[in-house]
Amino acid sequence: MKAPDVDVAIIGAGISGLATARHLDAAGLSVAVLEARNRVGGRLDSVDGLDLGATWFWPNEPRVQRLIAELGVPVYEQHLAGDATYHDPSGVQRLHGNPIDVPSGRFVRGADSLTRAVVAELPAGTVRLSTEATTISFQRAGLVDVVTTSGDVSARHVVLALPPALAMERLTFDPDLPAGLVSLARSTPVWMGGITKVVARYPDAFWRRAGLSGSAISHVGPIREVHDMSGVDGVPGALFGFVPAGRVGEPTVTRSAVLEQLVTMFGSNAADVDALHIRDWRAERDTSPTDVERLTTYEHFGDPRYCQPAADGRLHWASTETAPEFPGHIEGALVAAERAAQTITADIFMAPTTETAS
Repeated sequence: MKAPDVDVAIIGAGISGLATARHLDAAGLSVAVLEARNRVGGRLDSVDGLDLGATWFWPNEPRVQRLIAELGVPVYEQHLAGDATYHDPSGVQRLHGNPIDVPSGRFVRGADSLTRAVVAELPAGTVRLSTEATTISFQRAGLVDVVTTSGDVSARHVVLALPPALAMERLTFDPDLPAGLVSLARSTPVWMGGITKVVARYPDAFWRRAGLSGSAISHVGPIREVHDMSGVDGVPGALFGFVPAGRVGEPTVTRSAVLEQLVTMFGSNAADVDALHIRDWRAERDTSPTDVERLTTYEHFGDPRYCQPAADGRLHWASTETAPEFPGHIEGALVAAERAAQTITADIFMAPTTETAS
């Protein structure tokens, strides 16, 4: 039997896929991370330090804290000081203190600085960008063949480090995975998949001068919650918020609607944006499957079936949706990555060694 190209092929270069690769590389295994996009990071996506995807990590999350420390990624605390804003059909009210936010951490250079730091540690050539996997075949005993837009890759194990529902829509499996597992994966929601995230950048955090924290809840919308995303010491200033999905296929929020709401809640200065980013994650084909808004069974997150390898032990799950702890968080992605890597290394190093001929 011909030796595989690598020990492990990982589909997806978000933080879960990259963390899995880091664990496996440290164990002495060869890895190929196959990423359809022309960038790493997945839902950790930042523009000029502003996070259009994941933003926070929390004090009770040991894995992300440890990874930050090991990589020396600069972080700082989420701004909390000041009063919150409450917006309902009767108008805007000021709430004493900030009952909305809790202590959390932020990345000085944006959340994708974490993924870029992981990539910098991996051997050159490990991550293959603009390489979309299309078919995963288990027809050869003991091997996995991954067909991609840039050629085939053979491995002993494959890791799906992308949302399960997306994997079911975009990948063909030969032979098919068990029907129950396919049904579970197809119906598992994509964290942030149906959300539009809005980020407004300003010269400085002008709301702080009025004693406001930048935190707000709205029952009017279109943004339902707002938080401060300013840089260290409030420069640049930034506010961000989430717009939940409406009806399936409904257009996302417009620039004018965003600015109108921010002016209503924070005053006329909110109209003077340096930049306004509107990221509709439904439109990100390498994150969200078609009609992602329909996926609402969140109890599928961390289902025990995701913790067990499939395809005779050769296929593993490693997205944040598959984590039994902290699903949806960066920490959840690291939980899933750790589990997949441990399972693979145990299998490879405990399996009987055989000589292979090329």
